Amino acid sequence: MKVLITGATGQLGLALLKQLKNTDYNVKITSRRKLENFNFECVYSDLLTGEGLKEAVNDVDVIIHAATSPRKDSDIIDVSGLKKLLDISQDIKHFIYPSIVGIEDIPMKYYRNKYQAEELLKNSSVPHTIVRASQFHSFVENLFLSKSLFKRYLVPGEIKFQSVDVDEFAAHLIQMSEEIPKGKTEDFGGPEILTLREMAELKIKVNNESNKVVNLSFPGKLYKSFLEGKNTNEHQKVGKITFEEYLRNRVVHK
Repeated sequence: MKVLITGATGQLGLALLKQLKNTDYNVKITSRRKLENFNFECVYSDLLTGEGLKEAVNDVDVIIHAATSPRKDSDIIDVSGLKKLLDISQDIKHFIYPSIVGIEDIPMKYYRNKYQAEELLKNSSVPHTIVRASQFHSFVENLFLSKSLFKRYLVPGEIKFQSVDVDEFAAHLIQMSEEIPKGKTEDFGGPEILTLREMAELKIKVNNESNKVVNLSFPGKLYKSFLEGKNTNEHQKVGKITFEEYLRNRVVHK
């Protein structure tokens, strides 16, 4: 079985490669960034233009499609690019699509594009599995808790997250590659649901900081959707590594 990892230089892609290294998996990787210092068969490809996609897909059995773009070109990468990829993947045995919990209920352009991509895949003839994860620990930390301002974390503290470890999710996707396509499968959520205020307080505790947390509120449907926990699934607490454990591991490896 030969597995293609798209988006191999992104966060999820790198987590997949770390676990696939020194295994018996026959791995091929592709990205539009430079592919250097990888001990895998590498192919340059670009979902924007379609360049290199046929070469990337050639002779593979399973695709784990980790390529994505939350920036302004997400409609081209995540929707149009996926369509290009599906058009040349008719002989693939299993197309694995990582997605995000709650995207149909969160009014954000990137999430709308991910949901549209899911629909494209559902309506295609390509055997597939769609598996949604909650936000990664590092995503929440980097977006909201990377820096304090005047010894304060200024955050929308009451919004909820069920953050999950990216390596655990990568391992789950690799396991999926050995199974039959399932269509849309169960969500992969983190082990606990916390408010952002609680997550900030954990970071202060773990790092022994003197920072304080200042809670902010915002109007609008986007803020409300996170406040209501639309990005969580309390029935799917699959991950084991908590946000606090993630923070403590960061301290150890600094």
